[in-house]
Amino acid sequence: MVTVTPVHAFSDNYIWLLHSAGRAIAVDPGDATAVLAALAEHGLTLQALLITHHHADHVGGIAELKRHFPGLTVYGPAGIAGVTDSVMEGSELTLFGQPFGVLEVPGHTLDHIAYHGAGLLFCGDTLFGAGCGRMFEGSAPQFYASLQKLAGLPGDTLVYPAHEYTLSNLRFAQAVEPGNPALTERERQDSASRTAGRPTLPSTLTQELATNPFLRVDEPEVEASCRREAGHEVTEPAERFAVLRDWKNRFR
Repeated sequence: MVTVTPVHAFSDNYIWLLHSAGRAIAVDPGDATAVLAALAEHGLTLQALLITHHHADHVGGIAELKRHFPGLTVYGPAGIAGVTDSVMEGSELTLFGQPFGVLEVPGHTLDHIAYHGAGLLFCGDTLFGAGCGRMFEGSAPQFYASLQKLAGLPGDTLVYPAHEYTLSNLRFAQAVEPGNPALTERERQDSASRTAGRPTLPSTLTQELATNPFLRVDEPEVEASCRREAGHEVTEPAERFAVLRDWKNRFR
């Protein structure tokens, strides 16, 4: 049995801590101090790190954690300082006796990967609750293809993004697709979670497919909103993704 615990870092990051039988694996440890405190609180020994991409808020704690845990295994994209075992599309890991696969999901960055297994998806900054990451390095077709790859996973997959952005993303989603009743219900539930001090995450892939506009570019109301925003017909799904991503960048 693997437990997943959120470790809060910075203003809105989650460092996900997988643990079982006193051993732990941390995902995207941008802040070593927060990880060390969580390990002490739960009486855990760190055995590995999973890295999704190279941004500082995801890798900043690697060096210090390696100092505390000599021989620590660090999985991640090639070229990131501190990674001991580079992984790519099709790589297979065994974590707590469970098989995990690696998916390359460029868009937010070109090196971005995700880890999936045991019904869990650790997707970094590619897929968020009701949203997706900013497109810093990749192209719209790349990012759209990456999201489609994640959308093809089983619907009951638990989705663990690296940031708590869900409520702001839901406000944008409602502007894009105001006729979607699933958005109203999700905002009610997630607002209650935040008021109670709980994360809105994990979500499920089924929930994202029902409420995340970046996974719903073929829905008629989303198509119509993209057409109005662009001022012309937007025929290709990746083009509609690009319209949504640009709109979200400017949305307040």
